[in-house]
Amino acid sequence: MHREIRGKNVILREQREEDAKYFAHWFNEPDVMFKCGFEKPTDEETERKRILGAHRSEDSVWFTITTSGGEIIGETGLLRMFPAWRQTDLSIIIPDPAMQHKGYGTEAIRLMLDMAFREYGMHRVSIGVVALNTNALEFYRKTGFRQEGVLEEAYYWNNEYSDFIMMRILDREWKQEE
Repeated sequence: MHREIRGKNVILREQREEDAKYFAHWFNEPDVMFKCGFEKPTDEETERKRILGAHRSEDSVWFTITTSGGEIIGETGLLRMFPAWRQTDLSIIIPDPAMQHKGYGTEAIRLMLDMAFREYGMHRVSIGVVALNTNALEFYRKTGFRQEGVLEEAYYWNNEYSDFIMMRILDREWKQEE
């Protein structure tokens, strides 16, 4: 397990129990809940258990994203890692709008894709996006992901259905992005 991966403007570091306060705050914000598919509110204890439990499973690797100065701005992870098929899913959340559109997400995702393809030998990295989250769709396209499928009306929020967009990037496409 990596303790820390340093980029130019972000640090991906091992998640800590004390990070739970940040995530409990932001993961209860209605806009974040909608964009991330969180169906119920959370609290510090639940987030602490998530950090110590599910985020330390054998088939995933999770990081807290911080600025180069150490300020927490989100989380990212590879989950459902399936080495036999050389594929995994990616998750990234930078919930505070004040920290978005500053290049942090792009740098964090590049560090994660580099790790997935180079260190873990993955061939394919997937991500699912709520179709109504147009900013996220644009962001993932910009970082090299391609749409491969639509789960029609698979997401339900606030008495409304939305499509769920499946996206992926392959190792050979990533190499072209460098």
